[in-house]
Amino acid sequence: MKHAGIIKNVQVTEKGTRLAAGNQFILEVARAANKLEIRRAVETAFGVHVLAVNTQNYEGGTRVLRNRRVVRRPDWKRAIVTLKAGERIETV
Repeated sequence: MKHAGIIKNVQVTEKGTRLAAGNQFILEVARAANKLEIRRAVETAFGVHVLAVNTQNYEGGTRVLRNRRVVRRPDWKRAIVTLKAGERIETV
């Protein structure tokens, strides 16, 4: 995969802000990306040094629309990236 399509966004959640104190950041990434591709994409996009990458796959849930039609949300993947001490990913 190309580096540009791997990182979708940085998730700003309660858990994410708690982990940011320990140099870990939560990113939503492409489902087909592996840990090495995620590491390279983060290092080139943000200019930081990545120590570890942990990934988690999530199934998209179901949702009921107003007309009682059931639709399925897409599956997605997130990565918890550990950075070198003193480095940060700036979120806007």
